Amino acid sequence: MSNLCRALLAAPCLLAIPAFAQESIPSTPPVTVIGERERLTTESNEAARTRLWSSPGANSVVEARDFQERAGATSVRDVLEYTPGVFAAPKWGEDARLSIRGSGLARNFHLRGVAVYQDGIPLTQADGSGDLQEIDPLAYQRVEVLRGGNAFSLGSTTLGGAINFVTNSGVSAPGGTARLEAGSDGFFRGQAAYGVAVGPYEAYVSNSWTQQNGYRHNSAGQANRFNANAAYRWNDQVETRIIISANTIWQQIPGAVTRVSALNAPRTPAFANENNNYQRNINTTRLGTITAIQATPELRFELGGSYVERRLYHPIFQIVRNQTGDVNLFARGSYDGQFFGLRNRTSFGVTFAEGSTDNKRFINNYGIQANRTSQSEDLARTTTLYAENALYILPQIALVAGFQGGFAYRSSRNILNPALSGAGNWEWANPRLGVLYEVTPTIQAYANLTWSTEPPTLSDLIALVPLGGFSRLNAQRAYTTEIGTRGQHGRVAWEVAAYRAWLRDEIQLLQGPTPGSSLAQNLQGRTIHQGVEVALNYSIADNLISDGDRLSTRAAWTFSDFRFSDNATYHDNQLPGAPRHVLRQELRYRHASSAWIAPNIEVVPQGFYADNANTLRSNPYTLFGIRGGVELIPGRVTAFFDARNLGNTRYISSASVLPRAVANSAVFEAGFGRSVFAGLQVRF
Repeated sequence: MSNLCRALLAAPCLLAIPAFAQESIPSTPPVTVIGERERLTTESNEAARTRLWSSPGANSVVEARDFQERAGATSVRDVLEYTPGVFAAPKWGEDARLSIRGSGLARNFHLRGVAVYQDGIPLTQADGSGDLQEIDPLAYQRVEVLRGGNAFSLGSTTLGGAINFVTNSGVSAPGGTARLEAGSDGFFRGQAAYGVAVGPYEAYVSNSWTQQNGYRHNSAGQANRFNANAAYRWNDQVETRIIISANTIWQQIPGAVTRVSALNAPRTPAFANENNNYQRNINTTRLGTITAIQATPELRFELGGSYVERRLYHPIFQIVRNQTGDVNLFARGSYDGQFFGLRNRTSFGVTFAEGSTDNKRFINNYGIQANRTSQSEDLARTTTLYAENALYILPQIALVAGFQGGFAYRSSRNILNPALSGAGNWEWANPRLGVLYEVTPTIQAYANLTWSTEPPTLSDLIALVPLGGFSRLNAQRAYTTEIGTRGQHGRVAWEVAAYRAWLRDEIQLLQGPTPGSSLAQNLQGRTIHQGVEVALNYSIADNLISDGDRLSTRAAWTFSDFRFSDNATYHDNQLPGAPRHVLRQELRYRHASSAWIAPNIEVVPQGFYADNANTLRSNPYTLFGIRGGVELIPGRVTAFFDARNLGNTRYISSASVLPRAVANSAVFEAGFGRSVFAGLQVRF
């Protein structure tokens, strides 16, 4: 019996455990009725859930209340902790290692394999790489998670799918907000925000600033994040929204250490990082726009684009100085009408991204910039066209078929050594089939088969060490089968999905040309990514102690089985970088007075491997925490706190993977110790 089958059989046993969950169960809207939009360029959380659940695949909506009620929630790990299938391991500061369904596990820095959007406009760069430090959880009204091929509607072609951070608007967050938070290791954060909607005009602005000393030495950071948008309704059919954001981020990097150091001296940084003042400092400016046209009640178009400028100052083994400019353009549409008397929904679109980077590197002389060692002009261009059709052959059953085609271009012109220059083209065609069954107005079942293609990023193609140069890699391709169900019945709400992906040419770190080096290369043969994702909410009891109170629970379990398949070197070993099981649970009591308290637990029962050879692994761990809050003035003033890792457990949260590790390989990131945060928010 396969590991996936064993996990599926074990799932009912898990659901029988008294799970720990949230205070209320969100209703599951019928997918046959599209919710009314307050504005043409934005929509309510319920309307977004309806839209995403019109797709036969695992898509989730995480509402802002789930993460903004917490003090000290700064990273994507904090935002998506109860979203199964998402592995977001904290590293240092606000940075996290993000993977969905095993995407990008070989990337030891930044991001690959998941497309990141803000308000439906790409945040990831034109080559598919990205960063998560630019997100500001306080500025959003929700986060949309579209796993794997279910991100067709955004034009994503990746194995992991897409995450869309949706900014507040003058409709979703009217009035003013002032917020202050403080906590362990010198953490302080403040936010000022205001939203307004008057007639055809609407606007929202948020500015937050954060500083912290960091749990580990040499991990201090400061950040200022500005997000604003404004919309104008030209008439009943047309609306335009302009989006502006700017980030200034200064962050020290403590670095990866040995397993012994991570578990016995978790605050200790890597010697080279402290000695050479490793940092990652980013300045970004982003200007975007989207225009929505409701041509008829059935036909809708959206047109827009953005320009993003990033400046990176990055002292590591060398000092990296990059200046990047990314242009993104998109056009998409949908038609929800009739086809020979049957309901038929069609979506289609095209996306274009082009990014150029002035890439320079210098000798890092104990944190001081010395002689230039490399300079290149790098270019990435990616175009994707897609269309998807859902035909309701019965009022409750839709057959879905889609197609996605695209092409990519990558080039690097080495200024100092033209012989190391190179360029390449990649093309792809990804079909998609699925079925969506509305069992009842609040319960769905679905199945799909989806192909995905990931052209390599510039970081995959340009070898920093030891020789440099441009290497020609194949695109990583996969086809994924998925079955699942979601919905609500009585006091229980759930999202459950099981998937299996067969990958060819997976981009993985393999042995480089010199001993101890590793380079991004295509694996020979196939790899398997399979797993189970379960989210459960259960309302245990109402009026338990007093009238109007509630006891509720929530749990999220992710089972991940990622492995080589008959590989000549690594046989059927597990792919490194992510744990097989992650379970998070919460029990919440909410009093009628609005005060609430929620103990929680996180369990990783088995450490994950840090290398392809499966010779070195992290440790299993269990973390306990408790959080709570109270409305001091209903609807106006709220106080809240979050206490984490109360047992001060020493554990490893993340690792940089290797082809083959030894006992003293410095690849591990120590998890954060005991910490307490508290905050106060005022609405006016």
